[in-house]
Amino acid sequence: MKSKKSIIEAGINTLQAEARAILGLIQYVNDDFVAIVEHILAGKGRVIVTGIGKSAIIAQKIVATFNSTGTPSSYMHASDAVHGDLGMIQKNDIIICISKSGNTPEIKVLSPLLKQAGNLLIAMVGQLESELAKHADLILNTAIDKEACPNNLAPTTSTTAQLAMGDALAVSLMMARDFNPDDFARFHPGGSLGKKLYLKVSEIAERNAKPSVSADASVKDVIIAISKNRLGAAVVLDENHQVKGIITDGDIRRMLEKYSNLDDLTASEIMNSNPKTIDKDTLAVTAFELIREYNITQLLVTDAENYFGIVHLHDLLHEGLI
Repeated sequence: MKSKKSIIEAGINTLQAEARAILGLIQYVNDDFVAIVEHILAGKGRVIVTGIGKSAIIAQKIVATFNSTGTPSSYMHASDAVHGDLGMIQKNDIIICISKSGNTPEIKVLSPLLKQAGNLLIAMVGQLESELAKHADLILNTAIDKEACPNNLAPTTSTTAQLAMGDALAVSLMMARDFNPDDFARFHPGGSLGKKLYLKVSEIAERNAKPSVSADASVKDVIIAISKNRLGAAVVLDENHQVKGIITDGDIRRMLEKYSNLDDLTASEIMNSNPKTIDKDTLAVTAFELIREYNITQLLVTDAENYFGIVHLHDLLHEGLI
């Protein structure tokens, strides 16, 4: 059993080696990189990403990132390619083949086959004298000095370099396309990420009750309105149903500390006349940011200055936005 110190050192050395490798890739973001981005942007087909072994796993991740950021892509395993999957490649598709050495038996067989139909072939490769590099039209150089593996065998630093170069390509394509949060939301409608990008305050507030009291309501009526609807607050409205203020659980506690006689108190005397508000069409994640900023538990939701409802911290927790 290795010592705690040696285990920590191994972890740190691995991260340092991989960090150096990624920084070393900066010199390879060059004219070929720009040309690859331009070809993909101008392309009328998909980007087919292929590889074998650990590089195949990286290829799958790059495809997932491309598809979610506006670049239509498909994954093809290099071994399956020579057993029929080459048929998935159409004439307008661009191919990215990933390999550390570019000389594995499968890649050596596949490289010339990928060129037969005249598709643009991009090699993400670490050896520029390899068979893959020789057949490629453009190269994404992912050369590294050595693997983080102490035996310099297990793909570690090399796959990290491939992953980072794939991300650099995907982000550059996003920037070139002006891919914005609305575009991102269309491709990520599910889960908490999707909700952060499309869920609006109105969709939450409209599910809740709209507790309200008149300006001259008694303390008892205020407490009943707050307790009945379980939102921790009631909105104070004037005779024209316009918002005058809000009374929260905290306001009730402060009232009890301040006044000894509650019989003649009215809602207008204990309300907060400057409540924190949010427009109903605002993203729900913004509501959470305001709640956190002001250290409160609910926000008054408005629709063109009119009372629309209340959104509570618990609502946001329930939606998984926090």
